[in-house]
Amino acid sequence: MATAAVADQWAQYELSHVCFIAFAWPIVPAVGLGYSGYSTRKSGLASFLPAILSIAGVTVQWWAVGYSLAYSEGNGFIGDLSNIFHKGVLAEPVGAIPALLFSQFQLVFCATVCAISVGGFCERGRLLPILPFIILWATFVYCPLAHMVWGGGILEEFGALDYAGGTPVHICSGASATAISVYLSWPQFRSKKSATRTPQHLKLHRPHNSMSQLIALILIWGGWLAFDAGTTLELNFKSIMTMYTTNLGLVLITPSAGFIDVTTSFFFGIFGALVCRQALRFKSSKLAARLRWVDNGDTFATHCVGGFAGTLMTGLFAKKEVAAYDGATEIVGGVVFDGNYAQVGIQAVEALVGFTWAFVGSYIIIALLDCIPGLEVLATDKEVIDGMDASQMDESLYEAQWAGESEYHPFGKGVIEI
Repeated sequence: MATAAVADQWAQYELSHVCFIAFAWPIVPAVGLGYSGYSTRKSGLASFLPAILSIAGVTVQWWAVGYSLAYSEGNGFIGDLSNIFHKGVLAEPVGAIPALLFSQFQLVFCATVCAISVGGFCERGRLLPILPFIILWATFVYCPLAHMVWGGGILEEFGALDYAGGTPVHICSGASATAISVYLSWPQFRSKKSATRTPQHLKLHRPHNSMSQLIALILIWGGWLAFDAGTTLELNFKSIMTMYTTNLGLVLITPSAGFIDVTTSFFFGIFGALVCRQALRFKSSKLAARLRWVDNGDTFATHCVGGFAGTLMTGLFAKKEVAAYDGATEIVGGVVFDGNYAQVGIQAVEALVGFTWAFVGSYIIIALLDCIPGLEVLATDKEVIDGMDASQMDESLYEAQWAGESEYHPFGKGVIEI
C-alpha cells in the first residue's frame, strides 16, 4: 500500500478509539507475578519467567503466522496464510481501529492465554521446553480455536456467543494448564523412563508472597476491564457498558460482557464466586492427592470451571437489546429475555469443543516434546526439592542469591565468580 494511502487511512481514525485499546498489555506480566507469588519461595523467579517467555514467543509467532491463522479467511477450522508475516496488515479499518492495532490487541489475548496456560509448569516443569511449547501451542491450539470462535470459523457460524473469550481465553487456558499438569503427574516418555525423576503429587503450601499476588490482582483487574471494553474496537456506549458489567461479573463475565445488562452481571459475579470457590476445594481432597492433581494458581478451578459456567450462562441471559448498544451487533439472544432456548445447547457445544481442542492439543504437544533428548519436561527430583530458581535459573529471590556477597568489594578485592 502506498505511503499516502496509509496516511489517509490513519487520518480518519479518532485517537480516543485507538488509545482505548492500549491498556490491556500489563495483564501478561501480571499473570507471571501472580504465579510467582503463589509458588514456594524457592521457585518464585522460575514461576514468573514463563509469562515473559510467552510475551517473547507469541510476539514472534503472531507476527509470522499467528494473526493469519486466526483472522484470515481460511476454512471453518483455521485461517490461511494470506497475511503471513503481516502482509497487507496496515491501516485498513477493523471496527474503528487500524488492522495493525487490531493485530496487536489480539496478540495480547494470545499471550495472556499462553501465560496462564504455561503456569501448569510451575514448581516442577523445566524451563527449556517451555519456549518450543509456546510456539507450537500458539500455532496449533490457540490460533485455530480463536479462528473457530471469532475469525469466521465453525463455532461462530454455528451461532456461539463469546464476546471476549469464555472459550478461547478461560476454557482454553484452564484446559491447557490442566493438560500440562496431568502430563507432569503422569508422564509417558523420557520423563517417565528417567531414573532421577519420580512423578508425584506436590504437597499443598501457602503462597510465599501474598503482596505479589495482590499487585497481580490489581493489574489483572485493570487489564481485564480494558480487554473486555476494548473488544468493541471503539470507544462508544457499549464499551462503557461492557467495562461496567465486567467489573461486576469478573471471571464469568468474559463471554457475555457485551451481551448482558448491569444487574444481571452482578448475579454473574455472585454465582461465579460460589462455583469457583467450591471447585477450589477439590485440590485439598484425598482423591486429588491419589490422582496427583496439581492445580498451580488454581487455573482449572477459576478459568476452566468459571469459563464453562460463564459460557453456559451467556446462553441463558444474553440480551439482543444490549448487544445492539453499539448500533451494529445483532444476536438472537438467550433463553430468559429473548426466548431462544437453542442458545444454551449451542454454548454447551462451544465449551466442549474448546475444552477438548485445548486439552488434547496441549497434551500432544507436551508429550511430543518429552520424546526429544534434552527437552524432558519434568524436572528431576533433586531440582524440584532444591527449588526451580536454583536448578533452572541459577538465581534466587532470597538467600541463595546473596551467598558469599559479604566478601564482595567494588574494587576487586572480593572472590565472587560469575
